[in-house]
Amino acid sequence: MKKARLTLAGLGILTAGLFAFNVITNGSVKGTVSPADAAVRAWAISGTDTVKADIANGAFEIGDVKPGTYQVIIEAKAPFKNAAKDGVEVKDGAATDVGEIKLEQ
Repeated sequence: MKKARLTLAGLGILTAGLFAFNVITNGSVKGTVSPADAAVRAWAISGTDTVKADIANGAFEIGDVKPGTYQVIIEAKAPFKNAAKDGVEVKDGAATDVGEIKLEQ
């Protein structure tokens, strides 16, 4: 009887523990750059969190981004200037599309 109570209590604690934690799934930031060959890298920066991805054929997708608000910076090749987009909101497990970012000379 005592062993059955301990087993039941252990299962109850285990079950409560499994439901006590929320799993946070990281999101991503994606978009395009115009002109397509004018950029090298895309950065997503928020506080101490910085993630980057290379730009290929004018498109990028920065993966494994924690939920929050980011500034997206496009690192351009000369003679183009770097571009930034503020207030990019990344949600839990979702891909945020920032659309087309046009670079200026």
